[in-house]
Amino acid sequence: MRFSWKWASAAGAACAVAAAALIPALGLTAADHLDPPSRTDPGVDPVPDIPADIADLYAWHTADKVNIALAFGGPSATTLPATFDPDVLYTINISNAEPATSPETVISFRFGRGANQGEYGVQVTGIPGTTGPVVGSVENTINANGVLIRAGLFDDPFFFDLQGFRETRSMGTLRFDNQRNFFTGKNITALVLSIPRDRLENGTNRLDIWSTASRFGGQL
Repeated sequence: MRFSWKWASAAGAACAVAAAALIPALGLTAADHLDPPSRTDPGVDPVPDIPADIADLYAWHTADKVNIALAFGGPSATTLPATFDPDVLYTINISNAEPATSPETVISFRFGRGANQGEYGVQVTGIPGTTGPVVGSVENTINANGVLIRAGLFDDPFFFDLQGFRETRSMGTLRFDNQRNFFTGKNITALVLSIPRDRLENGTNRLDIWSTASRFGGQL
C-alpha cells in the first residue's frame, strides 16, 4: 500500500469546493494555512473564515491501522479555544482504485452545539464498517466498531520557519533556520481517525487521500 496526499479547501456560497491535489503528474496546486488568502488570511480579509481554512492533512499507517488527521482553523494561541463551527462541512476522501480523483470512501463530519452553551458534539458519516452517523462529544475518543475518532484541540504539529521564508523571499538568499519554528506554542483544531487497514486497502493499490471544507450559506 502506498500513499499520496491531496488538500482542498472551500469557503464559498452553497458549499462551493475548490479542489487541489499533490500528484506529480497532474500539475495541480494545493491549499495550506490561510488559503485561499482572499477568504482566510486576516492580512487580506478583515473577516477571515478561519473555521473553513484547512491547514494540513496527515496520513500514515501501522501494521493494522490507517491513521488520518485533518487539521483546520489555526494556528492559534494556546489561550484560544478549539474551532467548532456548525455551518462548515468537512470531508475526507479516500480512493483505492483508478481514477485516483474518484473516492471509494467519503467520510464527512460537522459540529453541533450540545445541550449547554459552549458544549459541542461531532457527527461523522461514511466511516467504513459502520452504518449511519456516529455522534459523540468533542475532546473525547469515540470507538465506532473498531474505528477510533477524536475531534478537538491539539498542539500544531506542523514545522516551518516563516521568518526564514519571508527573509529568503525578500533577500533572494536562503535564510532558513531548522531551529526556528513559527508553529511552536500554537494550537490547531483537528479530527483524527484510526481505521483498520483492511477496510480501506485494495490489494497493493495506492491510497489517495484529500479533504474539503464547505460553508453553508456563504462566507461570513
